[in-house]
Amino acid sequence: MLRKVGILWTSLAIAGMGLLTASVATSALSQTAPTGHEHHHDHSAMAATPVKTSVVNYSVPALSLLRSDGKKAVFPVELDDGRPVLLQFIYTSCTAICPVTTQTFAQVQDKLGKDAGKLHMVSVSIDPEYDTPARLDSFAKKLGAGAQWQFYTGTLQDSVTLQKAFDAYRGDKMNHVAVSYLRAAPGKPWVRLDGLRSADDLLKEYRILLGKV
Repeated sequence: MLRKVGILWTSLAIAGMGLLTASVATSALSQTAPTGHEHHHDHSAMAATPVKTSVVNYSVPALSLLRSDGKKAVFPVELDDGRPVLLQFIYTSCTAICPVTTQTFAQVQDKLGKDAGKLHMVSVSIDPEYDTPARLDSFAKKLGAGAQWQFYTGTLQDSVTLQKAFDAYRGDKMNHVAVSYLRAAPGKPWVRLDGLRSADDLLKEYRILLGKV
């Protein structure tokens, strides 16, 4: 009889610990997750963007942006330094797509190692009114971005113009989608990579561009 009572109390204690753990986890999420569901569109876009690869002739518009070092950058001159370009659109307060895509770029950089400088990596803010050069600089440092990886901001109109040129504009930052772009050299077409891609996927496409696959 005593043995049965002991087993019953043990079972109740374990169940109670499980409920307490679930309660603590829920409490922690409620404290760290954004309130007001301000990024719910972000998560939906991340889940809905299909993986697709296409080759497109984009024309980069003539406009001026600001690099994270505060210096003026004139496009398309900024991109036409002879190196292949890997480009993405991001914003630093994003909680869904951008943390994934920027970490993927960081992994590409790490995997390239000493050859990372041969690739011009470009991240352009779609929320330039919030993403000041100083904020982008801090963001870049957290990612461990090397000299070959540049971050850009500017006026909202210039950001929208550039997004539209790459068919990336979706009317609102919450509706932006996961997409990366690769170009072998000035004047060459762009490889558009829709959907969330791994660093290995991007590196494979990069090596195909270089004729190394």
